[in-house]
Amino acid sequence: MIAVSETTDRGDEAAARALLRDAVERGAIGNPGFDPETVPIADADVLARLSPPVRRWWVERFGGYVGENGGFFTPPQREAIPHVDAGENCLVAAPTGSGKTLASFISVLDDLFARDRAGELENAVYCLYVSPLKSLANDIERNLETPLEGIGEAVAAAEAGDGDADTAPYDPGVRQAIRHGDTSKADRQAMLSETPHVLNTTPETLAILLNSPKFKEKLRTVEYVIVDEIHSLAANKRGTHLSVSLERLTELTRTGGGEGRRADDDEGEREGEGEGAAEITRIGCSATVEPLDRIASFLVGQERSSGAVGDVDGFETRPCEVVDARFSREFDLELRTPAADLIHTPRSAVTDRFYESLRDLIESHENTLVFTNSRSGAERTLQELRQRFDYDESDSGCHHGSLGEAQRTRVEEGLKAGELDVVTTSTSLELGIDMPHLDLVVQVGSPKSVAALLQRVGRAGHSPGETVEGRVFALDRDELIECATLLARAEDGFVDRVFPPEGAYDVAAQHVYGMAINRIRPDREVREVLRRANPYRGFDDAAYERLFRYLTGDYDGLEAKNVYPKVWRDENDPPDGEHHYPEYPVGETLVGKRGRLARVIYMTNVGTIPDSFTCDVFTRDDEWVGTLAESYLDTLESGDVFALGGERFAFRYRRGSKVYVDRTSERPTVPSWFAERLPLSADLAREVLDFQAELLDRLVGDGPSAGPAAVRAWLREFPVDENAVRALARMYDEQVRYAGPDSVSTPDRLVVEEELDRNEYNRRFYVHSTYGRRFNDGLSRLVAAEVANRTDANVAVAVADRGFSLALPLNRKVDVAQILADLDPETVREDLREAVQGTDLLQRYFRINAGRALLILKRYKGYEKSAAEQQVSAEMLLSFAAELEEFAVVEETYRELLEDRLDVDGISEVVGRIAGGDLAVEHRVIDSPSPVAFGLATLVDSDTVIADDESAVLREFHARVIEEIGEVQRSAERDRGGGDTGPGSDGAMDRDAEPPADRRPD
Repeated sequence: MIAVSETTDRGDEAAARALLRDAVERGAIGNPGFDPETVPIADADVLARLSPPVRRWWVERFGGYVGENGGFFTPPQREAIPHVDAGENCLVAAPTGSGKTLASFISVLDDLFARDRAGELENAVYCLYVSPLKSLANDIERNLETPLEGIGEAVAAAEAGDGDADTAPYDPGVRQAIRHGDTSKADRQAMLSETPHVLNTTPETLAILLNSPKFKEKLRTVEYVIVDEIHSLAANKRGTHLSVSLERLTELTRTGGGEGRRADDDEGEREGEGEGAAEITRIGCSATVEPLDRIASFLVGQERSSGAVGDVDGFETRPCEVVDARFSREFDLELRTPAADLIHTPRSAVTDRFYESLRDLIESHENTLVFTNSRSGAERTLQELRQRFDYDESDSGCHHGSLGEAQRTRVEEGLKAGELDVVTTSTSLELGIDMPHLDLVVQVGSPKSVAALLQRVGRAGHSPGETVEGRVFALDRDELIECATLLARAEDGFVDRVFPPEGAYDVAAQHVYGMAINRIRPDREVREVLRRANPYRGFDDAAYERLFRYLTGDYDGLEAKNVYPKVWRDENDPPDGEHHYPEYPVGETLVGKRGRLARVIYMTNVGTIPDSFTCDVFTRDDEWVGTLAESYLDTLESGDVFALGGERFAFRYRRGSKVYVDRTSERPTVPSWFAERLPLSADLAREVLDFQAELLDRLVGDGPSAGPAAVRAWLREFPVDENAVRALARMYDEQVRYAGPDSVSTPDRLVVEEELDRNEYNRRFYVHSTYGRRFNDGLSRLVAAEVANRTDANVAVAVADRGFSLALPLNRKVDVAQILADLDPETVREDLREAVQGTDLLQRYFRINAGRALLILKRYKGYEKSAAEQQVSAEMLLSFAAELEEFAVVEETYRELLEDRLDVDGISEVVGRIAGGDLAVEHRVIDSPSPVAFGLATLVDSDTVIADDESAVLREFHARVIEEIGEVQRSAERDRGGGDTGPGSDGAMDRDAEPPADRRPD
């Protein structure tokens, strides 16, 4: 039986087979490997939606994959094309390489060629393609050349066949171009005279174009907007910025006033109103993301369904079809680790095994992309590969954001051409260019979220039907449990959620300024545009007034600080008044720009990507010892210890762009990768807790088979190698034997370990709050502040994804478990706000938000302020602004810190569960860190290898654990009257012990 979809009729199928048969007979499809007469075709109805020339081109181009796809289209194409063709908003969620971008474009191109043939295509933009990366926009421009050329030729051939002999041959006129910050002035000028019908751009450039006096007129005809990689935009303020830009673009395309001219018709056709307005079809392309309905709402925004323009209420989310093809590709994933014993196996052996395994994988594949979790890790990995094996610049490369554009371009071109055997990277190649020869992705260390893993691994295997191959290497025991959970949940279809920022004042300030610059307009229309954007759906009147109080400069003393009003807002005067605008009713509240340089200020300062700088590090006797990225300083408090240039330093204070430190022999409390490495996603962190609980149940549960052997058998059900199986089983067996089953955190239990270190005269607490680094950064601030209050001692804090540690003098006693129980969920936000006051973290975020809100201008009258100069200006302003009542930029700084950076909502939820008795807090006093606390105790940097001194500390910790386990075992044996068992014997650890996996013969 030939498979036919429910909506495919026999006529569509017959026509599709005829096209397929013709393409095979003409040799357009070579060696198809199927019979055109019998091969299943489930989507002939989709093909029938395309015009005959486009249909022919598609069959010739993709008909060879009919046997693999069960039709002419991949799953996302099969579902998305009918929606786009019908003019319906659509979110397409599918893995990289599944054809979702072409699914978004093909109906658009078909429409444009039809208009071109009919002579109805104006010299204007019809389709906007917006991407987060310039390289991605460049790549799409190149990728669109093939369909534009191929469809153009097909249409021309069809016209020639149908046309009159006297008719001039059809010359395809559909154009595309790219416009971003690197576009030359000459090219920008040329676009005015010969405008692309498809314009590829970035969110920042779109915001500029909306205020470009001439080019914005070319945008009035836009009917389609394609937002690529929307998942990466939605998670930050670039997406917030784009969402408002899309609402401004919608106004521009609607009948009546529009963004750039004064409304001179009746009130019902002004912005925010008017019933005959043509709506833009919005198409979002996303990799694996969750929740789909939330991202769809983010894409399409809201429309008024009731009430008056400017009212807070009366909106409904625009309709949006969701194409969920996230799991339409086959993934071959496996977790590997170089040794079953990552503590006692010599560092050199772990390193050698890792690089030998990596080399074997590279040699057995055409192109390999290796992701690490830091830029330095990417560089080290490439350096090791070149030193150990025969790789050089001709067949290998490194790619990350700190490298020069020429080197990045060389690597990108090499990947596209398949000329590089291996490329190492951090995050810069997660998105962007197509790599058709890439057939393997290796992830070194945990990618920190399932979504990141699938995004990275999805870069491999771009051909339809090709299995995606990915290998994950874990190099320390903490990452093993994380990576095992990650792969297990990925197989189950789990995806981490994205949380778009809500109601950002700084982004709103930019766009209100831009709208006011374009024309004087009613205040209610400004409210309307802003609130139609999804991130501002809850932007109430109080928030709006707070924003305008800043924009209008309604604070005493601002001008003395060289901060001037951006806009004015006032009622329209009567006809005989000084400020009367006849197109608006008398008494209407209007908004307009202030200052002659307003447009220049906006155009040269627009955007949300912050500048950054490095700080020089000096000892307090003025010896220069190196540099640190300013983002790293966010993590440092006075007394924190970090490594730099092979030495250890204690942070004391910062003055501007200078950092002052003291040398120390203390263990580092903030790892070198802290600012670079992505935090563990909150959702995956909770999955780790679930995974631990499942493992614990198999280890010490009520079942007769419970024990290490049961744990190993269970772990072998997942895609993890034998070394990983044994390492995990051993770690948790040692944990339970050392500190008991209640020493492991689970969804219903949070564990606090208290170590009494008499050698260093320290009392250390290890709080096993496995909720991610953002959560722990916030919670540790609350707990540390209360510990300091109760003990009157300096408290050293170290934060990680799986918890945090506190250290204070041994003679200061405090009950951290009780402090956690005493936290009030109702005051968490207020308490956390107080905890970040006066910190370098607050100062830096204020500088970034002040730049976005145009409180501090990066560029003015030809002068560009460096990030360091901006920071100095921000620190001077902050003390003044912090005293102003609900100053919008200060409020946004606290909002971003608490909500986006420190997970205040997650903290409130967990604290509430503790207070309500739903989450138990277990306290354990120990003489040495337990096995699951080793990572917290050392904060090991395992991006590529574990440092020698940290390995020595781990071995010391482990020896203490084994000694304690041995003592317990011997005591039990004596109680039973049995023989003695050595402290390190397999019998003490595992009754069902097997030979270590890393020592087995192949």
